Amino acid sequence: MGTVGNSTDETAGERRQLINVAYRLLGSVTEAEDAVQDAYARWYGLPRSRREEILSPAAWLTTVTGRICLDLLGSARARRERYVGAWLPEPLPDRTEFDHVGGAGPTGPEDPADQIVLDESVSMAFLVVLESMTPAERVAFVLHDVFRYPFAEIAAVLGRTPAACKQLASSARRRVSVARAPVTDTGRADVVRHVKEAWESKDIAALVGLLDPAAVMTADGGGMVGTVLRPVEGGARIAQYMVAIADKAPGLELVERSVNGVPGLVAQRAGVVMTVASFDVSDGRVTRIWAVRNPEKLRPWAWS
Repeated sequence: MGTVGNSTDETAGERRQLINVAYRLLGSVTEAEDAVQDAYARWYGLPRSRREEILSPAAWLTTVTGRICLDLLGSARARRERYVGAWLPEPLPDRTEFDHVGGAGPTGPEDPADQIVLDESVSMAFLVVLESMTPAERVAFVLHDVFRYPFAEIAAVLGRTPAACKQLASSARRRVSVARAPVTDTGRADVVRHVKEAWESKDIAALVGLLDPAAVMTADGGGMVGTVLRPVEGGARIAQYMVAIADKAPGLELVERSVNGVPGLVAQRAGVVMTVASFDVSDGRVTRIWAVRNPEKLRPWAWS
């Protein structure tokens, strides 16, 4: 990863990679940015002579960022026990979609959300599975399986042997397998578009036809906005709930947008994003809906 590590350019160039790692570890753009900033503060807080001794600044920054995230994951468990309703990861926009339609874009050019690569490992379905892991499992799995870091480096992050880290990643992999990793469905965009049309026309029958009978909808309002506190289960119940929302929210506009790299829907009123919905689709039907309504998690979607 480099030789003698006193290059400002070298450490600055690592920021994008670290933001990508931290978001997948934490599921929060804000917390990822804070973790990376903290890591850089520690780096620049070292005496110059100490920095010059470090052969790989990239490895050092990754280790420190990983440790910070590990600590945050531990404390997050306690915080989320007090969270009002279900906790969902922060949804990510695809900035290019906004630029394409001529808008100013939801974020500035230096926004950390713009640094995150939108691939399968940031899909809402995948991030929700990561939430089921222990902090150590999540760190080992993300660093090894997603970013291909060797277990020797991961051992430095977790303070365990490489063999123990390998076991943690294997355990995490089994969780992913049981929960079913995200499936690429070529018809996903069409299904989401049909959901939008049925929702706009308040067509319960059409919605029921688009939803798997065992579908589950989870909403995250964080106690800041009104929403269901528990998951809504069953296609028919979800369809009725969606139509009830439409009845209670006149003037709500639905827009097709990429959410964490896959087709989703954004509900906005007077240009203000109110809800970001992500979908998991299998065999042409929606199996999961994740609706994020907590305003604090929608900041990357706010118009500048």
